[in-house]
Amino acid sequence: MGGVPDPLEATFAGVNPFAAAHGVDTVTIGVAVPIPEPFGSELQKWRESFHDPMALAIPTHVTLLPPTEVEREDLPGIEDHLAKAATVGQPFSMLLQGTDTFRPISPVTFVRVAQGGEQCATTEALVRSGVLAREARFPYHPHVTVAHELPDAMLARAQDVLAGYEARFPVTGFALYLHGDDGVWRVRRLFPYGG
Repeated sequence: MGGVPDPLEATFAGVNPFAAAHGVDTVTIGVAVPIPEPFGSELQKWRESFHDPMALAIPTHVTLLPPTEVEREDLPGIEDHLAKAATVGQPFSMLLQGTDTFRPISPVTFVRVAQGGEQCATTEALVRSGVLAREARFPYHPHVTVAHELPDAMLARAQDVLAGYEARFPVTGFALYLHGDDGVWRVRRLFPYGG
């Protein structure tokens, strides 16, 4: 299970040279299960307390599709694809419990998805098909990042501090995120399960 970085944590600097040279308007998207309140803000505050500079730029989530550059004009077709994927899914209960890490392969500490991981994997496979078919760099491993690319001591602290963390909540769908020019990820659209 180790060695899988959190893909939505990646930041994208600069412009795609091919796209710029050919006048293509591109955007970077991600698809994820948003962690609802109060847990989303709670984990974001914990992440900020570990001095993770991305804490306020990345809403708390479980990734389904990592950052992917697409042409802006393709967004309506992508949204149609995601809406169809959502109709197949059913709401489920997610349990976040305890922590783990991808160290030493990748500098990530995360809260474990103790229940709901199988449903996330099913949704991930549906999302990563059709117009969003992409080869995965790593096997899919649902998790919630709480510290990323920090010194080992801080990653270990995050793992220790949140070792007893637990939250249970219903998951009723997933979201399409856009990566803004300011480096912040924002929800573009929610896709409820069952349509």
